[in-house]
Amino acid sequence: MELTVLFGTFVVLLFLGVPIAFVLGISSLAAIVYMGMPPLIVFQRMASGMNVFALMAIPFFIYAGELMVRGAIAEKLVRLAAAMVGHFRGGLGLVNVTASTFFGGVSGSAVADASAVGGLMIPQMQKRGYDVDYAVNITVTAAIIALMIPPSHNMIIYSISAGGSISIADLFTAGILPGLLLAALLMIAAYYVARKRKYPSEPFPGWHMVGSIFLNAVPGLALIGIIVGGVRSGIFTATESSMVAVGYALLVTLVIYRSMRWSDFVAATMGAVRTTAMVLLVIGSAASFGWLLALLQVPTAMVNLMQGISDNPYVIFLLINLVLLVLGCFMDMSPLIIITTPIFLPVITAFGMDPIHFGVILVLNLGIGLCTPPVGSVLFVGCAVGKIPIMQAVRTIWPFYVACVITLALVTYIPSISLFLPRLFAQ
Repeated sequence: MELTVLFGTFVVLLFLGVPIAFVLGISSLAAIVYMGMPPLIVFQRMASGMNVFALMAIPFFIYAGELMVRGAIAEKLVRLAAAMVGHFRGGLGLVNVTASTFFGGVSGSAVADASAVGGLMIPQMQKRGYDVDYAVNITVTAAIIALMIPPSHNMIIYSISAGGSISIADLFTAGILPGLLLAALLMIAAYYVARKRKYPSEPFPGWHMVGSIFLNAVPGLALIGIIVGGVRSGIFTATESSMVAVGYALLVTLVIYRSMRWSDFVAATMGAVRTTAMVLLVIGSAASFGWLLALLQVPTAMVNLMQGISDNPYVIFLLINLVLLVLGCFMDMSPLIIITTPIFLPVITAFGMDPIHFGVILVLNLGIGLCTPPVGSVLFVGCAVGKIPIMQAVRTIWPFYVACVITLALVTYIPSISLFLPRLFAQ
């Protein structure tokens, strides 16, 4: 009955359109009151869920991403991508994916990626004869790449949700190859649609110009190497790397590029504060919800249920992926990571999957949910930038969904895609 109250309140509030942080908090409070426990427990669990030192990395990475967005780094990365792949058929579609890959390694945020890269690429693609739905679909799905490659905020949240026992450095490294695989398959989908619709290609600027544009973009791209190299080599922790990222972002935008104005700095700071407040409130509310799930022995029941369905790991992993894909359509990513990690982590370890491997699957899976209706935040941002209705984009987005699902299947059933680099660095 306690679970009925918990999930019943959750579902009702979710369908009423209540913000997810309040949905999680109120449903936890309702279950606690029904169980006859002090309501203060909910707020204690919220506070303890936010009072984790490793979470310090999230506001700093968010701030670094905001500074890079406001400091015109995205424009230089888009120019580099255009010089490298713009001369292929439907070149601006490939440019969009490449630019998202570059910028994802700077921002770590799918929403920031869709906003920054989409704001630059979608108008340009429309001017050159590309359909707006094509431009939006590429922008939205390519933004998932930012969730896979360092510095991904959601990898940090997964590590904390798993009890802090999983190395953030290993998670950062594990997401690189799946992120690049996703980029490659999205490029194939973009090229397929471009050939079908007979989109134009851009003239090749010449290798000298490519080299010049690359050198101009190096200071922005170097942030990826600083974060990954510094964390993997042990020079600084993931939390310390986030502070280094902020300092480096200020150095690049203020001193090297001189593209940051005072108004941009204020806007970046306020944007980071708002986003951090929202993320931490969601994390705290989800922590109280997750504690109740553990108290009511939901993870144990889930292990028993899965073992009763099948003893084949491939079947179990397929079922978990299907459940996560459905949940991702109705909830935002951060709370889902916190809620589902303690439920499914015991299941996948019981069936022999590495927790690092599962972290990559979880982030990729829920990232796809950000691009699907009815509550896909990245889909909303892309459609808002392109100024088209969501249904217009969804009607033609299926080739890019196919690319995402193929990536998910390959990453799920070929563990070495995720684990090759962590094992390599561990030697």
